Amino acid sequence: MKFAKIKKTAVILMALTFLFTGCSGQKAGNDSTEDSTERAESSSADHQFPSELAEIPDEYMGEADQQGQLKDLYYDTYESKTYDQKTTKLRKHAVVYLPYGYSEDQQYNVFYLMHGGWSNENTYLGTPDHPEDFKNVLDHAIEDGKMQPMIVVCPTYNNESEDDSSDYSLALELTQNYHNELINDLIPAVEGTYSTYAKDTSEEGLRDSRDHRVFCGFSMGSVATWRTFEYCLDYFRYFMPSSGSLTTDGDYMASIVERSGHDWNDFFIFAASGTDDFAYSSFKQQINAMREEDVFHYADNETEGNLYFLEQEGGTHNGRYAEQYFYNGLCWIWNE
Repeated sequence: MKFAKIKKTAVILMALTFLFTGCSGQKAGNDSTEDSTERAESSSADHQFPSELAEIPDEYMGEADQQGQLKDLYYDTYESKTYDQKTTKLRKHAVVYLPYGYSEDQQYNVFYLMHGGWSNENTYLGTPDHPEDFKNVLDHAIEDGKMQPMIVVCPTYNNESEDDSSDYSLALELTQNYHNELINDLIPAVEGTYSTYAKDTSEEGLRDSRDHRVFCGFSMGSVATWRTFEYCLDYFRYFMPSSGSLTTDGDYMASIVERSGHDWNDFFIFAASGTDDFAYSSFKQQINAMREEDVFHYADNETEGNLYFLEQEGGTHNGRYAEQYFYNGLCWIWNE
């Protein structure tokens, strides 16, 4: 498995500097209305998260009897830094997981999983010819009924080079810009190709199906997740960041919700990190700062709250723990 690597002490220090750096913003209020208490049907609403993170069973690393498929998806987009000008067209690639028994006659939820630094779209699931272990984890968990059958999409924020994610400052810029490509290009490509809850790939069609969409990521992928929360609340209901903070300014995070026009029960954030992870301190500071804001309600279920955090004792900043966090989120989302 190819995981993100922290190669040099200087890079680590720079990363830590960012993780402890806050953004400024205005404090949001809590303007819930009676109408906002009504939400689209979702089987995870009353389903509680456990009090501890579950381990991935060892046998899940091998092939399952009922195997899903990996597909290559190619789509057109534009260079990230000049996206609005649309002067430089790019041809990009994502890896798509289709569950065992996938049928065009069935609608599927979609889980968008972003890689971290020094990585790409093949990191977690691999390729159709050379799948990684996490593909087997999905197969087993779906076969055992722990996860709902769903589509999993692994894209990349890499821009003009596969090495972009190895440049920390550039990666920060690319994750901040990624929402343009995500909404305008990737989601229409995925959900225009496969059977999802989107009636079509128009703006209205994607907004109306937001309850059936998750964005998730670890490390720099977590930063991309927070940026997706910032810019794409109209298109995603669920967010699963782990071991990568955006800011320790709770006011700024609350202002994101205020500006979006969404109420406290229009989204849910499941966050995770390990106590020995170098990103743990700033990540937990962000979660604690958010808990101080009225718009964030801390609870282990979606009926009573919109924010929950679990930590792995001794967990470090590596792919093994990243997959554990993904696995736990996947076992909860859309489940009974």
